[in-house]
This record gives sequence, C-alpha cells and structure tokens, in this order.
Amino acid sequence: MSHTAIKTALAVAGALACVAASAQAPNDAAQAARDICAGKLKSEALVGAALGRAKERADLNAFVTLDEAGALAAARQIDAAVARSRGQGCKPLTGVPIVVKDNIHVAGLPSTGGTPSLKDFKPKADAPVVRKLRAAGAIVIGKTNMHELAFGISGYNPAFKTGAEVGVRNAYDASKSAGGSSSGTGAALGARVVMAGLGTDTGGSVRIPCAFNGCTALRPSVGRYPQQGILPISHTRDTAGPMALVMADVELLDRVIAGGAPVKPAELKRVRLGLAKPLLANMDADTQAAFDAALAQLKGAGVTLVDVEMPQLMELNGAVGFPLALYEAYDDVVKYLRATGTGLTIDKMAEAIASPDVKGTYQGLVIPRKLPGPNNTVSDAKPAYDAATKTSRPALQKLYADTFKRHKLDALVFPTVPKVAMAANAESSSVPTFIGVIQNTDPGSNAGVPGLQIPIALGASSKLPVGLELDGPAGSDRRLVAIGLALEAVFGRLPPPAR
Repeated sequence: MSHTAIKTALAVAGALACVAASAQAPNDAAQAARDICAGKLKSEALVGAALGRAKERADLNAFVTLDEAGALAAARQIDAAVARSRGQGCKPLTGVPIVVKDNIHVAGLPSTGGTPSLKDFKPKADAPVVRKLRAAGAIVIGKTNMHELAFGISGYNPAFKTGAEVGVRNAYDASKSAGGSSSGTGAALGARVVMAGLGTDTGGSVRIPCAFNGCTALRPSVGRYPQQGILPISHTRDTAGPMALVMADVELLDRVIAGGAPVKPAELKRVRLGLAKPLLANMDADTQAAFDAALAQLKGAGVTLVDVEMPQLMELNGAVGFPLALYEAYDDVVKYLRATGTGLTIDKMAEAIASPDVKGTYQGLVIPRKLPGPNNTVSDAKPAYDAATKTSRPALQKLYADTFKRHKLDALVFPTVPKVAMAANAESSSVPTFIGVIQNTDPGSNAGVPGLQIPIALGASSKLPVGLELDGPAGSDRRLVAIGLALEAVFGRLPPPAR
C-alpha cells in the first residue's frame, strides 16, 4: 500500500473511516463490509488505516503483536476477490480489521497470554471463536496486550510495552488504566484503531475495559461460545466475548460466533429492569451522576424500573469467586500447557511472570492450591472449592433465576464499575483496587449469566467514560443484545478521544 493511500485513509474522521473522498465513512463493521463488497471502500485502505492508527497510539501499549504484512496481504486478497466476483457472495465481515486478545489463539501469531515464557509460542490453528470470525471475512491485524495471564483488572503489565510507560493505557487519558484483563482490546477500540475485537471474561474482563474506554461488550452465558484455543483461568467461569464501538457490531460478532437470526432493537416500553442495592454501592461522583441521568433517560424512554431485594448476593458471590478461579487455574493451566505443546510446566511459567501481583498469586495460591485468609494466612482451597461448586454457586444461580422470575425482569441494571478508571500505576493492581473494580461484574460471572456493557457518558469532572451493565437470565443473550441496541439509541455514542 502506498504512503499516499495510508495518509489519505488516516485523514478521514480520525482513522478507521478510510473511504474515497466522496463517500461516507462506515459507522460500523457491517457497513464497512458492505462498502467493501460494493467497491466503495478497499479493505487494504481500511486495514492500512488501522495499522497506522495502532502505531500512532503506541503509547497505549495496546498491542503485543501487529501483523502488518499478513493483514495487508489478506486485505489485498479480499479486494482482488471482490473485484473478480463483482461483490457477489460477500460475507458479514468481509475485509474488516479486528483485534484479538493475546490469550486467544490466532494461527501463526504469538499467543503470549501477556507472560514472557509464552512469547515464542505460535499456535498452528485458530481458536474456534477466531476461526468463525475469519470465516466471516474478518482480518486480524494484531494480538492485544492484557493483564498478565488474565489474572487482574488493571492491565498494568511490565512484560510487553510499545510506549515509554508500563501498562496498557486508557484511550481517553493515557495516565489512567485501560482496565483488564482484556486491556489492549479495550484501548484499541477506545482509540478508534478498529471497530471490533475479541476479549475474554472470567470476572469482568471484557466489560471493565469497555467501561473504562467507552466501548460495548458482551459477556455471553457460560458455554455459549467454544472455549478451546484459549489460555484458561477457570473452566466454570471463563468465556470469550465480543467487544466493539457500537452495539450493532456486538450483535454481529455474537451472531457470527454463536449463530441465530439477526435481532432488532427491543421495544423499550416492554422492558423491565431491576435495581438491586448491593450493585449500586460505592460510586464516585461522576459515576453516580451519570448513572442517575441514565435512569432518568430509561424512564423517559418507557422502561419500567423495579427495586428488587437480592439477599446475600455479595456473601454468596464471595464464597464462589476466589475458590473457583484459584483452584481451577492450576488444573486448567497445566492441561493447557500440555495440550498445546509449549514444553512449559506451570512452575517454570510462574518463575518468569513479570507482574508482581500475578507472580504472587501463582506462587502463593494457585500452585500450592491455597486460598487467602485473614491476617496474611492461607488455607487449603479444596474444601472451599467443593463448597462453592456444590452449595454456594447453585444458591447464587437460584438467587438470580428467582429474582428474574419473581419480578418478571429482562435484566438487572447497574454501573459496570462503581468508579471511573484509576491511575495506571502499581497500586492499580492491588487487592483492594481489584475487589472494588469487580464489585458489580463478578456476581453475574460466577452465576454464569450474560452481561452487557454499554457506555453512557463521560464523567462531568474526570471526562472519562462511564459504563452501564445489564445482567440477564442465563441464555437470554440475544434478548439482552436487543435491549442494548435500543438503549444505545437512547444514550447516544460517546465522542472519540481528543487525540
């Protein structure tokens, strides 16, 4: 691709919108694919603009690997195929650049999991979730940075960086955290590098980065997406999830991966959303003001809001979260390392971990099969794990199911994160910060229900994105997406970052 073409592409609407001078920039990935199929837009121009924007925002540390040569070659092949077929037989994502979190396999590209010992591991096959997107025409331009081994919510990872500072940085303010663990995908979306990508979510890891970077994300019901080809934490809790700038692309990616017919925006006058006090605590001023304004907008649009009681929600969640993640991580990671032929043991992998918080978690808890206790004590994890799987998690799932049924709710509604993005520093990976950030995303994760993050505002004082989450009944993913499509029309879209 010529320097002139790249420069022209980058100039349109601050990157991403790379079209001929007389054409209108695509608003979403589906429109971009249609424009490519119609000959209005070249995939090579769109991919070139995305790569250029990624390099321009190297300060965000959003990428571990950029596949410039491979992505441009794929784009040229698509453009040639479109020209030969005159746009016949085009696919839903034809020629559209996407990004993929670096714990999800993309054939031939490193899959580091954000940790140094896996930097040379190149899987030979795509993970099924990637294979489905590429079969739909998408082009992977790179693998995105992340909280090391997905064990955190800050993205403050010293193992990989392209900028001067440590950690994946917020697209709206590079002194702030991008969230985690799908940090780089969130930052790349917020910075308008691409329109869509993939992350993974164990306790909030697609929703938190999108809350911090002003994008949309779906944590699907557990089991909705295939989990093969992904570095795990917990088979009970893990799932891949689509992340995008707009709801239309979340809808499209979910449909490509999981199947089903297209959904239309829900009729908001027939939507019932529940408000549970435990999920409305500890908000900062910007989040409180934005959430209150959002509730007023929901009421104005005809949504019915219902106050609900969820007794012992946080107690049940606490009895499930750490026991599942810390206990299952050992067996699941050992199995992954063996199956993928990395040649690594979990002990060798842990020795090379670069992030102090993650290294301490692995060496002090995961490998010895322990759980943290009071006053810096630890206890055997197996009894708590057994209690979580046999008693606490079924009780948590019943609490959700009963609440939805009793009040005839489509979903619960609450701030995705109680506070806007924190400073990007070592403290962002502390245990108190971790617990505060996952306050609202963790319970639904442990219950296995779907959760949808939607940006609603920039904070009045911080100018940082604020997100709203909907958690729906298990298996209600497409209904949740339909509601999200309608709500996006109510809230509007956030303005892009100034840079």
